[in-house]
Amino acid sequence: MKLTVVGCSGSFPSTESACSSYLVEADGFRLLLDMGNGALGELQRHIGLYDLDAILLSHLHPDHCIDMCGYFVARYYRHEGGRAEAIPVYGPRDTEHRLATAYGDVPDDSCMSEVFDFRTLTPGTFSLGPLTVRTDRVRHPVEAFAFRVEHDGSALVYSGDTGPCEELHGLADGADLLLCEASFTHGKEDIPDLHLNGREAGEHAARAGAGRLVLTHIPPWTDPLTNLRDARDVYDGPVELARAGAVYEL
Repeated sequence: MKLTVVGCSGSFPSTESACSSYLVEADGFRLLLDMGNGALGELQRHIGLYDLDAILLSHLHPDHCIDMCGYFVARYYRHEGGRAEAIPVYGPRDTEHRLATAYGDVPDDSCMSEVFDFRTLTPGTFSLGPLTVRTDRVRHPVEAFAFRVEHDGSALVYSGDTGPCEELHGLADGADLLLCEASFTHGKEDIPDLHLNGREAGEHAARAGAGRLVLTHIPPWTDPLTNLRDARDVYDGPVELARAGAVYEL
């Protein structure tokens, strides 16, 4: 299983990165986790526009899903011979309606479903090609999910956006790589059920026995080196900051 960081900035794009988007590849299958601001352009550095097999949207804040509007245009108005075939898009309730509303001028009420096969996320386990996906709700002001993606004995866990919660710990247990948000700074922000700081991300990784921790979704106003230091204070395994274009082999 191969993980490519397409974008990793939190809240809005930084000068170095688009917002949250992560490409997972295994046995020729290509799964995208989130498609935030700027991700569609960056994705084309790694694969073709029509090479994705499925998309998982952790939640419906723009920094995790808004480039789906541009991707709809690319698939619906494809110049290379008509509309692209519909691919599975898993998201929270009302994903189709929310994306159509964000687009604002869709040709008709069902056009997005012509290129996206919308499926509603619920806690549980399902298969996507060669991948096994387990998901659970996490703590955020809107309905939000974290994902555990497994293939051939390896496990990648993506936190999405969340405050500290047992659900994330359950998914992360024994994972080879925990891709974990670290939006806040320890000792500075303390808002329940919103985001993690670097120390809390490290605590989740340590408690779960994760093999590697990658800190992501760090907003431009948060000092990433502070969060990296705070995570290392409580987690003894390898920990690093996500960066656009980084590749991990599991």
